[in-house]
Amino acid sequence: MVHSFIGDLGHLFIIIAFVSSLVAALGYYFASNTQLEGGIAWNKFSRVAFFVHTVSVLGVIISLFTIIYNKYYEYHYAWEHSSNNLPIHFMISCFWEGQEGSFLLWIFWHSVLGITLIVTNKKWESPVMSIFSLVQAFLCSMILGVVIYKLKIGSSPFILLRDYMTDAPIFKMNPDFVPKDGTGLNPLLQNYWMVIHPPTLFLGFATTLIPFSFCIAGLWLKKYKEWIRPALPWALFSALVLGVGILMGGYWAYETLNFGGYWNWDPVENAVYVPWLVLVASIHTMIIFKNNETALRLSVILVIATFILILYSTFLTRSGILGNASVHSFTDLGLSGQLLIYLLVFLGISIALVSVSWKNIPLSSSESTIYNREFWIFLGITTLSLAAFHVLFVTSFPVYNAVAKGFGLKGNLAPPADAMAHYGMWQLWFSVGIALFSGTGQFFYWKKLDKQKLSETFYTPLIITALVIIGIFTFSSGYFQYKPEYLILLVVCLYSIVSNSFILVNLFKNNIKLAGGAISHIGIATMLIGILYSSGYSKVVSINNSGLLYSKEFSADMNRDNVLLFRNSAVKMGEYELTYRGPRVESSGFPGYLNKEKLLFTANPDQAVTFKDVEYKGKLYYKKGDTIKVAGENTYYEVEYKKENGETFVLYPRAQVNPQMGFLASPDIKRAWFSDLYTHVSSVPDPSEEKEWSDLQEQMVHVGDTFFVNDYIAVLEKVERVATIEEHGIALGPNDAAVKAHITVMEKDKDYHIMPTYIIKDMLVGRIPEIVNDLGLKLYFLNIDPEKQEFTFGIQTTQKDWIILKAAEKPLINLLWLGTGLVCVGLCVAISRRYSEFKQMRDKGIE
Repeated sequence: MVHSFIGDLGHLFIIIAFVSSLVAALGYYFASNTQLEGGIAWNKFSRVAFFVHTVSVLGVIISLFTIIYNKYYEYHYAWEHSSNNLPIHFMISCFWEGQEGSFLLWIFWHSVLGITLIVTNKKWESPVMSIFSLVQAFLCSMILGVVIYKLKIGSSPFILLRDYMTDAPIFKMNPDFVPKDGTGLNPLLQNYWMVIHPPTLFLGFATTLIPFSFCIAGLWLKKYKEWIRPALPWALFSALVLGVGILMGGYWAYETLNFGGYWNWDPVENAVYVPWLVLVASIHTMIIFKNNETALRLSVILVIATFILILYSTFLTRSGILGNASVHSFTDLGLSGQLLIYLLVFLGISIALVSVSWKNIPLSSSESTIYNREFWIFLGITTLSLAAFHVLFVTSFPVYNAVAKGFGLKGNLAPPADAMAHYGMWQLWFSVGIALFSGTGQFFYWKKLDKQKLSETFYTPLIITALVIIGIFTFSSGYFQYKPEYLILLVVCLYSIVSNSFILVNLFKNNIKLAGGAISHIGIATMLIGILYSSGYSKVVSINNSGLLYSKEFSADMNRDNVLLFRNSAVKMGEYELTYRGPRVESSGFPGYLNKEKLLFTANPDQAVTFKDVEYKGKLYYKKGDTIKVAGENTYYEVEYKKENGETFVLYPRAQVNPQMGFLASPDIKRAWFSDLYTHVSSVPDPSEEKEWSDLQEQMVHVGDTFFVNDYIAVLEKVERVATIEEHGIALGPNDAAVKAHITVMEKDKDYHIMPTYIIKDMLVGRIPEIVNDLGLKLYFLNIDPEKQEFTFGIQTTQKDWIILKAAEKPLINLLWLGTGLVCVGLCVAISRRYSEFKQMRDKGIE
């Protein structure tokens, strides 16, 4: 059955949202034009139109989520991004996995922010909301999904699968065919961070529109100075949310991906990082202007550039122009031309307004000197801008090639072969400048300094910094070989922390509300130290000392930087002794991991039957024979670590062999105050390959005899007749018989109890072997000699289960997360202060 109504309703809501945003944009435009009468009426009319737009957006969201939640796989979006076994919280993730859903999330946040502006800022409502609504109209057009005279406008999330796959034979035979299951959510996105990271990031995208709208409105209405006051708190809020969104993505990468870090300089990562740098630079120029009315022109340029760069990053990631240059980019849905128009329209509007207004924008005549606070802030702004330009320039290589191709030329610019080394080399020196200027500039910002006061002001912070550096170098030189550039970055970061701490102490005594900048700067310097150590001094500890070449197909790095672990065989790795204990699986409602080999998996990979009762810490969770729900596609590999001091812990790195994406591995991390141990599996046996067993070897023994099986000592404890063998799904009749042997195999760390079975059923002999994967053994109960009381067993061996594992230490990575928290606290303090100032002026009738 095709549920066409909900899709038609959702598409209707999209059309209403698009039309109402256009109506609101026009209405607010007329309301802003003071030469027209009835401005108040136009304002009320436009407000209603935007409310209708917001309600329609909510209608689209509810319609799409209904389709996903109810698994209406007749819709392409639900089929492509969801599946039957997907938990509800990941259904939320698959809502914005596709282009259409992420555009819808962006539209939703714009709607929420638009309503907030309408309620909180009546004076600027008409001009700001005119721009806001126009942007909404462009975004809504991206999911409009209509065709006018062969011109496709947008890609609808409500397109039916049969309309998307028009050439599929199944739909020609049965137009109402509905798949029983979807293809599912990308396994790498099945992580709790992907539930909260995209909404945060897109809220950050959406907030950049607010300072942009105030700026454009100010130029449009010739209020060249007034727009700064309402725009600054929003710019700070945008920097906070966008920065948190970026760091959430970094933490997701650290927990989920296996490249060994949190930032890979992927083009999509860069496309978000660049606008944030420019946004932070614009905040500083706006603060300068509020203090002495300089840098207004630069504020205009940077605020506009931030939003335009957000649009450019959208074009980069969604047009398909990046091709294989990024693992994060979306495939092209035919929207590249529409995205380019979106970018060029607002770039054109901005350039036109700035060009017309340039001469009228006030320009300060005050001079900047080395003793002037503006001088040091300008140095910081310049550094931020250069850092952004460098990343933008290199990331845009595919764009340059595409433009050259459009003009019939051959573009052969290629991204850096080693992106980490290239970007790291350049961004390190920009980071040195940022730390240096943020530390020095704060003294000039809060104190009036001249030549006589310079030595007095900087003497103590410099002495403290020198003492700290000497202490660090003395106690850590044996662990870290300091490169000159790393040492320079460490020195200036410590200097920034010390300098800003001096300022912070004074501000605590006077007015804590003024401390936002100092706290944020301390946070940035702390983050840089965390990045320096965790990336620059990350140390691989899983060095292959066995002398074995694991595979000729592996790279030299993989053969060198990984350890091979056989099941239950301890291997020395640095200060650790590692023992691989076997594959495990997760089950909803069970607090730990289940032994995968103790479960019988059904035709549904997410369901399994238990071989025996399952207990955890004395509590019974599942009874023998229960059918339980498991996350069958993911296998966790239990690895036990023993340190030389006796400390023991267990990690469970995860991997899966995905039909579409191949081998996917996610790390498990042992977190400590001063260093993380970051581990992931690099290779595992192919689960689709049958095991190769040795030729059968026979042994004849009596009860109580000791014998050898594959170099292990075994004892036949007893042989008994059993009435049932239900665990194997075999029912015994009155004339049938089954005998089970009880054999103990002694291994170094534990004993294994093995019970192969000998069956006579319907006058036919059958044998059920017992497999011990831990030992690579398969035992058959082959024969019984009643007269001699002798029993014959067959023994087969295979290569023991194994994994190849990589482990690295990430020193002082917690400084990165601590610094992030400090930056957030500082921005929150600054937002509170600036919003309080804005509210006070608004209460006085000045907005």
